[in-house]
Amino acid sequence: MVGVSGGVDSSVAAALLVDGTEPVAGIFMQNWDDATTGACRAEEDRRDAAAVCGLLGIPFHACNFAREYWERVFADFLSEYAAGRTPNPDIACNREIKFARFLEHARSLGADRIATGHYARTAQREGRWRLLRAADPDKDQTYFLHALGQAQLAATVFPLGDLRKQEVRALAAQRGLPTARKPDSTGICFIEPGNFRSFLAQHLNLSAGPIEDPGGAVLGEHAGAALYTLGQRDGLGIGGRRGSESAPWFVVGKDMSRNAVIVDQGDSTLLYSTRVVVDPVHWIADSPPSSDQPLAVKLRYRQGDQECWLADCEDSRWTVEFAQRQRAVAPGQSAVFYRAEECLGGGPIKATNAPLEAPA
Repeated sequence: MVGVSGGVDSSVAAALLVDGTEPVAGIFMQNWDDATTGACRAEEDRRDAAAVCGLLGIPFHACNFAREYWERVFADFLSEYAAGRTPNPDIACNREIKFARFLEHARSLGADRIATGHYARTAQREGRWRLLRAADPDKDQTYFLHALGQAQLAATVFPLGDLRKQEVRALAAQRGLPTARKPDSTGICFIEPGNFRSFLAQHLNLSAGPIEDPGGAVLGEHAGAALYTLGQRDGLGIGGRRGSESAPWFVVGKDMSRNAVIVDQGDSTLLYSTRVVVDPVHWIADSPPSSDQPLAVKLRYRQGDQECWLADCEDSRWTVEFAQRQRAVAPGQSAVFYRAEECLGGGPIKATNAPLEAPA
């Protein structure tokens, strides 16, 4: 059972599976209620997914997981923002919906395994399933898949793992798939581009508060501290007030107890961290790697690998130290660990040792 989203990637994944020897069916997952915001184009995507399955000659199913998405993903997304953190709903969606609820539903329809259009690879070694980076480094999505476990990886196929994006587009065109030229979706699916702040304002109890410099001087007013993230430059509305008029202002901290946003100019030392606390950490192989050698870590999706060490552990709470200080590490985002091509796991960043964000 392949998850068909109405995009080119899942369309080509389905086409490649049809070329194999196993029977294939497609299923379209609606994970958001369009009536709530109108942000997701579910009906258009559903029609495209059905058209692809029709062209490939495979059965088409549709299911609605909007309630589960709201309860398992969206509610936590809102609570994290309300607490002043910056969550990544795609990671929670993969863990709770696309590789959990979808897998359950596919099996109820008689499927043995599921497939998606994610760019990732798997391999079995020493009796354990491993999650490996995709062949296309620009499209690799293991960062978003790091919370998957052994049972999920054992039941999942990633047909695009060895392909590059341009090859996928070419295959779609060769097969005459109606999604061949469809643009890739970007951003958070349930929020219209450019509408992030107004969307959060509809769901969170926001109130205005001060924008302060590190010394406590008030420079302006914000519409709600939850709307800002560490390292943010745009949307502060304070221009060159105080200090150097040529140096931009950046968010360097938030005091949620006072509803205050703290900013500083230029490449402030207040933006930098040398270690973070990650809790809970999920290890794909069910056990942590050896801590006597450095690992690579990504603190956000598009970041390059950063050298780090696992410094300390208490239950599932790990302290991670960096070989080089890291700029604008945002609590709520995920730290994802790698060793060469293998994604080892990861978890949400709870705190940093940046001067305004000391670890708890």
